[in-house]
Formats: sequence, C-alpha cells, structure tokens
Amino acid sequence: MARVLLLFGGRSAEHDVSCTSAVAIHDALVEAGHRVIPVGIDRDGDWWIVDTTLRPFRPEGRPAALRLPDGRLLVGDSAINYDVVFPVLHGPYGEDGTMQGVFEIAGKPYVGCGVLPSALAMDKDIAKSMFENAGIPTSRWSVVRGTEFRSDPTGTSASILEDLGSPVFVKPAELGSSVGITKGESVDEVERGIARALEYGEKVVIEEFIAGREIEVAVLDGPRTAMAGEVKSAGEWYDYTSKYEDAASDFQAPADLPDHRMAEVRALAERAFAAIECRGLARIDFFYLDGGRGFLINEVNTMPGFTPISGFPKMWEASGMTYAELCNELVRLALPE
Repeated sequence: MARVLLLFGGRSAEHDVSCTSAVAIHDALVEAGHRVIPVGIDRDGDWWIVDTTLRPFRPEGRPAALRLPDGRLLVGDSAINYDVVFPVLHGPYGEDGTMQGVFEIAGKPYVGCGVLPSALAMDKDIAKSMFENAGIPTSRWSVVRGTEFRSDPTGTSASILEDLGSPVFVKPAELGSSVGITKGESVDEVERGIARALEYGEKVVIEEFIAGREIEVAVLDGPRTAMAGEVKSAGEWYDYTSKYEDAASDFQAPADLPDHRMAEVRALAERAFAAIECRGLARIDFFYLDGGRGFLINEVNTMPGFTPISGFPKMWEASGMTYAELCNELVRLALPE
C-alpha cells in the first residue's frame, strides 16, 4: 500500500467543493489500506496538516511546506516522504497545470492529468478549439477579454447576441463547478454576466444556448469509459446550487440512451480524452440534441468533483466499480510500474 499525500482546498473559488471531496477520498483510501497524509491549502495558499477527526476537513492545524527539488513535506523539524500525490484541487492553482508542474519539478508521481492537458482543459476557449480541430462537434462560442469589454460594454454585449442569438451562457474561461456562470437573454443581462465573470479572470467565454440533455462520461486511462450518466437539474440549468446544494437535483447513471447512442458518446469521450492528451482520469461533458445536432462536447474536467453525490464516481459505480475501488485504481494508475 502507498503513502498518499492528499491535497485539497486551494486558492480557487472551488475551495469548498475540494474540501468536501477530500473527506470521501480520504476515507476510501484508508479503507483500501493506504496511509494518507491529508494536507489542506487555505485560501491564502498556506499548507496545513489537518485533523481528520474534524468534519468537514478544514485547512488548518500544523503548518506544512513543500521542499523543492526533492518534494519532501516539511512539518516542523521533520521531512515527510510519500509515494504519490492525490491533488483533489479544482480550478486555478490546482487543476490548471500549476500544481502539476510543482510535482513534475519534485519528481513525484501524482493522480490525474499532466501539465499540458490540465492547462488546456482549464481554458474553455482553447479546449473548444482543440476539440473542433479534432473533429469533435461543439457548440458555437465567442471570447471576450477584460480590456475589450471595458472599452465598450454595451456594444460588446450586443455584438455577442447578434452573433450567437439569445439566450447565451456567460462563463469565466478558467473555472469549474459552474462558479460565475450566468444566463443572458438581453444586452443588459449579458453585460452584467460578463462583468461578473471578469471577477474571476480577464477572459470570458460566451456560448450559444443548447436546449438539450446534459450527458457526462467518466474516463480512466486506457482509455476506459464508464456508462454515461445524465444530469437531472432541479433548476433551470445545472448551476453550483443544483450541483452541490439542491437535494432535488439528481444524476442518473446510466443515462437513458439507446445502445448505439451510448456507444457513440463513449467513443466521442475517448477521442476528447486523447485530443488533449489526458491521462489518469477526466469527466467529459456533452449536450445531446436527439434528432438534431447529436452530441456536442461542452468541456473536459481533469479533476472532477468527488463528493458522494458527484457524477464521476456515480458513473463508475453504475459500471461496477465502487467508490473505494475507484480511488484505489487512481492511485495505482499514478504509481510507476
């Protein structure tokens, strides 16, 4: 069994989701027989060895630091070694290639995608361009940068609606868990939505509205795909509240799809996984328009939510792999053979 450095929290707006995911992953890895070293990163970027008896986990406790270039974990006068990192970090400073780069420098294996695919997937604009180049259908989109928007907010918003139609979804280009996303039907709503998205970064992606089903596919190295699942949102769309707080929202796995459509979306997920050179794991999200444009890729999540109600583990559970087995498999995939 391995010594696993479990990293969670982080500086992004998805901090709380990460903390929730870490509790379940910690317990699953302990159940599988691993020695888990839980380290929380607070919103200022400081590292802490946490007390796992306090639930949910909080990034506080004994101060810790990572030493480079050997990657040892410094706690007081001790230097703790470990075999593999499980970085359950979502969003910027964790899922975007930055933390992956740190462990590449340290020469430490880690769960999940490497620097390049992590960075590509985090930028919705770049990722959609990559998928389009690979021949994977996607929705139409536009990009707005802060300098462009601030020079003419109303004109920029009106131009977007003219190009994409109404309504549209306005998203921070480099954030997940539906944080900062708004729906805009008028110039005023789009303008407000862009202003809000710019609070999270200087690049905003605006996508055409797709009135379709939301289908997700969980992928592991191989690539291997689970049976696809479907988001059943209690809200108008699957926002942060629907994902993590609304008990009426549901995730159905497997999705109710004909066999040939299930095979089609799983094949598309494998192509997307390969297109940006993912490894370890990813969740590939699609829209599905039955009888119309078919499956349209939405985005790739290189470290999807791992809470007990998250889609990624639910899809593997529906395919015969328990949560504990999944976490153990991810550690196995990360360790050198």
